[in-house]
Amino acid sequence: MSIFELRCLTKSYGKKVALNNVGLTLEAGRIVGLLGPNGSGKTTLIKLANGLLRQTEGMIFIDGKEPSTETKSIVSYLPDKDFLPDWMTVKDIIAYYVDFYSDFDTERAKTMLGNLNIDENMRLGKMSKGTREKVRLILTMARRAKVYFLDEPIAGVDPAARDYILRTIISNYEPDALVVISTHLIADVENVLDEAVFLRNGEVILHKNVEELVEEQGKSLDGYFREVFAC
Repeated sequence: MSIFELRCLTKSYGKKVALNNVGLTLEAGRIVGLLGPNGSGKTTLIKLANGLLRQTEGMIFIDGKEPSTETKSIVSYLPDKDFLPDWMTVKDIIAYYVDFYSDFDTERAKTMLGNLNIDENMRLGKMSKGTREKVRLILTMARRAKVYFLDEPIAGVDPAARDYILRTIISNYEPDALVVISTHLIADVENVLDEAVFLRNGEVILHKNVEELVEEQGKSLDGYFREVFAC
């Protein structure tokens, strides 16, 4: 069942076209890689889906509705920038999420924090960058959402942390939800992806089942990505 759809979606910043006439349909129960080099339009697409930007042309539908307060209640979004205030403790930010999101699962969050030995009383400003990344991911995945948009969730963290982040994603998302992972680090994510969407210069140049693509091309998704986007 389609839960996310883009129809003729275009976003321009003055003369610069960030997304050009994009059409895309994604179904629930899938983990989809939104893949492309920096500047390909991945973050713009995700921000549009979350109502943080307005499209120049075209339509966006999440569970049949245009981005709104109603769709935000079913979408869990991890931005590519750190948004956590330094003065709050982990306990503070969990309380904030509980108040703000009716689908936030406190026990799920606490279990993930316990697995990482992250103290709920620790102030965010005292944490390393890697630990803050993990807290941001925990907050995102602790929601029982219908759609998860994760923008570069493994960028800027060490390989061991990447493994934990991917395990957290596949272990904690709702089975009937859509997960969209935006990244340019293909080798790290390809084993968890059901589908791949390649973006180049604001256009979708490929949308395919990963298993079928790998079989057709006779190479890994990362190998094919490198071939397609070779300089």
